[in-house]
Amino acid sequence: MPGPDFSLVFPPDPVWVRSAREAVRALLRSARRDDLTDTALLLTSEAVTNAVNACHVSGCSIPVTLSAEWTTADAAETTLRVLVHDSAPGMPAGRAAEGGDESGRGLALIGDCATDWGVRATDTGPGKSVWFTL
Repeated sequence: MPGPDFSLVFPPDPVWVRSAREAVRALLRSARRDDLTDTALLLTSEAVTNAVNACHVSGCSIPVTLSAEWTTADAAETTLRVLVHDSAPGMPAGRAAEGGDESGRGLALIGDCATDWGVRATDTGPGKSVWFTL
């Protein structure tokens, strides 16, 4: 049976990416879902890094929020949903990264590895949430 849901709020600083991954790892460990760990940590890193970078570029200092929840569609299937929210203006846009580029693959990676994913603008004020399910 899956473990509890969680939410983590942290400054838009790259040092927090590791803490975000560790929070997701702990959630998966408590739920005994080691089968999702590698993919969930990779996608969490990408989504949180994108949020931190967006805040850095726009100059926002409002914290980033990472949350995760378990949903059950039926008795046979439990899904992990991870959501990363930042208050930077604008929506993320995928781009084609060149071979030597150090960035530009995050959204494509999320799209390739997640069961489902999306981006939702905040209803009030600037910001958005990137979410994915596994």
